[in-house]
Amino acid sequence: MAISLPPSGDTPEDRYQPLAEINVTPMVDVMLVLLIIFMVTAPLLTVGVPLDLPKTTAAELMQPKKPVVLSLDRAGDTFIGNEPVAAADLKDRLAQLAAEDPERIVYVRGDRAISYAQLMDALGLVNTAGFTKVSLLAEGAKSQ
Repeated sequence: MAISLPPSGDTPEDRYQPLAEINVTPMVDVMLVLLIIFMVTAPLLTVGVPLDLPKTTAAELMQPKKPVVLSLDRAGDTFIGNEPVAAADLKDRLAQLAAEDPERIVYVRGDRAISYAQLMDALGLVNTAGFTKVSLLAEGAKSQ
């Protein structure tokens, strides 16, 4: 707390009087330093607590596999991913992929020039192979 100096006389007003002002500059400096310290150390504290976890015999969680992409081009050829597949082998190939993981997602892409019947035949093959999660892919419309 700061006090003011008295004037040079002996009157009662000349006594020391406390100055009722608080200097907040040091308090602000301390608060800013603490803020910086907490901002720097907070991300370092979220790493985790080192634990010695118990062992278990439960099966590990399976990571989701990449989706199967079935493409139909305008010439009528079919592709799984980028690999061409003959029409006669398509059902067996899809059944083999479904046997590995029937919960895998299948994306079906078809050229706009193919007929609706060709697309429905491909969807039927995907369904009979055993896949339950099927999505049709289309290109987004361009904004004008």
